[in-house]
Amino acid sequence: MSEPVLTIVVPCYNEEEVLPETIRQLRELREQLVRERLISERSALLFVDDGSRDATWTIIYKASLHYPEVKGVKLAHNAGHQNALLAGLFSAKTRSDCIISIDADLQDDVSVIRQFVQKFHEGYEIVYGVRNRRDTDTFFKRHTAQGFYRMMKAMGVHLIYNHADYRLMSRRAVEELERFEEANLFLRGIVPLLGFRSTVVYYDRKERLAGETKYPLKKMISFALDGITSFSVTPIRFISMIGLVSFFVSLLFGAYFLFLKWTGHTQTGWTSLITSIWLLGGLQLIAFGLIGEYIGKIYKETKRRPRYIVDLDLFNLPLPRSSSFHEEPRRTESLPGGST
Repeated sequence: MSEPVLTIVVPCYNEEEVLPETIRQLRELREQLVRERLISERSALLFVDDGSRDATWTIIYKASLHYPEVKGVKLAHNAGHQNALLAGLFSAKTRSDCIISIDADLQDDVSVIRQFVQKFHEGYEIVYGVRNRRDTDTFFKRHTAQGFYRMMKAMGVHLIYNHADYRLMSRRAVEELERFEEANLFLRGIVPLLGFRSTVVYYDRKERLAGETKYPLKKMISFALDGITSFSVTPIRFISMIGLVSFFVSLLFGAYFLFLKWTGHTQTGWTSLITSIWLLGGLQLIAFGLIGEYIGKIYKETKRRPRYIVDLDLFNLPLPRSSSFHEEPRRTESLPGGST
């Protein structure tokens, strides 16, 4: 097999603190792989700015001026991590033989990209990066994540255990992925459905080099619900939460009313009536909320809105000469964060 054209896709959102180091490490790795004749000289790094509010796009653009292998795609607004990842995959597929997706925070070990490429040479079209262990996670995150994987497995959803979005996909796999037109694409569940020959590569996840996590508890809960229902509707989830609160409050009041009954401070029948009303009311709201999740999913699908809007694509379009981002001189400008 001749050297394949590899594109490394990196979705970015407010990553100005870590991005210069990410660019440096990925450029060095790309150069090593080219020297080893594992990938083509036409291989590139594609950074997708997901509507960042900091200097993320400025760093990407200046790096593209300094280094021809660095490219950028700028989304018109924040579309979410998964949609930014899709934007990069679909932009890169026409000029790539294989595509690797990796987060910008450098927690995923970039050195195992070499093993990804080697597996691609062996004929695998999808290679999953799987964590050896979750020692860097908090106790809460580690056990909730494991519980999520077990729950999805019990529901019949095939997920790769301890795999996030660090993977290699062949161009054919990405082309087939593009045929999935649902508005909310849960990649960790969809990619295994493609059915192409796949394997895993194990690695140790590192601590975040700089910046703050883009997945706090609220987003992790939302992501988990999206994985189960393939969509999220905030008002309906609020109703579900009301149902849960009503259910647990009914248990507390039930215990309180039983206490009143035992002490002789209430009338016969009142305790069971009030407890049953609270209990059934809470359960009904929970049920309505779960049904609403699926109705919301149908509602989102029927609108057929685009997943993302591309503002500027430096990967597939030539750079406009009149661009306001043009910097002079071209080779002596330093990147924000100290990189050159």
